[in-house]
Amino acid sequence: MSQPPVVLTPEERPIVEQTIKDHCAKRTWELFAIAVRTNHVHLVVGYAGLAPERMMSEFKAWTTRRLREAGHRQKDQHLWVHHGSTRYLWNARSVESAISYVEVGQDTPR
Repeated sequence: MSQPPVVLTPEERPIVEQTIKDHCAKRTWELFAIAVRTNHVHLVVGYAGLAPERMMSEFKAWTTRRLREAGHRQKDQHLWVHHGSTRYLWNARSVESAISYVEVGQDTPR
């Protein structure tokens, strides 16, 4: 790693969450669940006609932009890993399970 790991502060986490909600609304993507943690984010988003990797890239770009605009991060600081975990949820049961994990399956409160 060329930089130390990023830890989102209590002030930054709501910015990340609101930015993701706003971006989903703008793109008319259904956001089923979100949990912004100190060092990662969990999302469950409905099918949007795009590859999940593309959606993740957009979320990373917009959250980075908003954090920088709010003065929380430097221009040359990388905030997110190159990729991330994306999963396709093929049926209602898998969607429900993912939502449950994001909303209540975390180890500490949001």
